Amino acid sequence: MTRMRCAILDDYMNLTLRMADWSKISDRVDITAFNEPLTPTEAAATALADFGIICAMRERTPFPRALFAALPKLKLLITSGMRNAAIDMEAAKDHQVVLCGTQWSRDPTAPLTMGLILELTRNIGRENARMHAGEPLQKFIGIEIEGKTLGVVGLGKLGAKVAGLAKAFGMNVIAWSPNLTPERCEATGVGYATKEQLFATADIVTVHMVLSQRSRGLVGSADLARMKPTAYLVNTARGPIVDEQALLQTLQQRKIAGAAIDVFSVEPLPSDHPFRQFDNIVLTPHLGYVTEEGFRAHYSQMVEGIDAWFKGEPLRRLA
Repeated sequence: MTRMRCAILDDYMNLTLRMADWSKISDRVDITAFNEPLTPTEAAATALADFGIICAMRERTPFPRALFAALPKLKLLITSGMRNAAIDMEAAKDHQVVLCGTQWSRDPTAPLTMGLILELTRNIGRENARMHAGEPLQKFIGIEIEGKTLGVVGLGKLGAKVAGLAKAFGMNVIAWSPNLTPERCEATGVGYATKEQLFATADIVTVHMVLSQRSRGLVGSADLARMKPTAYLVNTARGPIVDEQALLQTLQQRKIAGAAIDVFSVEPLPSDHPFRQFDNIVLTPHLGYVTEEGFRAHYSQMVEGIDAWFKGEPLRRLA
């Protein structure tokens, strides 16, 4: 059997080879892990030209039609998750690339969202940094989230989980999305609001929509302008769902109290991005899915998927 080269993309922490038993396919595959982003597309095309199998982290490295055309040796592409907006699925079909995914029943993004809310309102990380720097007294006064209103944009599986956690903290929860109904809200135990009502009344707005053409730019300047000057915005969904320029302007002019952002239009966030200069924004480098349990599940299923593909039985096929 001819050996194939397998690329593991976006292994920023250099740990993917420890997250699964890759020896199960070592008799057929030579593995290379890439620890730096492969952008732009031309760089990815050059680096991946000799690989027949690629394991991708969801919505990290883009796979447009041009990249598929530049990789004639590519036969199998496995992404973490069962959807990936960064992959042109029609192009994968047209170039006869088998596209598969991985499944994960839990979502650690919900507790991360609550952590970001607590950081915004209680300044835990800032005070920790000050203590380590030798500063003796507290600098920031917090606010209590009990009794405050959380506005959830997108009440799907993840949004509903965040709503449940928020209620455990004593928060009032309202929700809105383009297709959300009052009946769905009632079943989830949260209040229904129009988009305008949610942004105007929520003390904290948290975004939990799937990125699509319909949701791109869903939260824009008019929505941010409706927010109270004491309100916060949290985005752990996808960067392009929030109009980044509008958010930059809103934060720069201090029209809201602050924001916590885990996702960005360009990732990794460029070192000279204006977000890094603001003191009223909490930034995390897309930590939502980054847990040991999640990585072990995704990469173990990638190993399983490669083995199954060699046997002519692709698993969790997407295209």
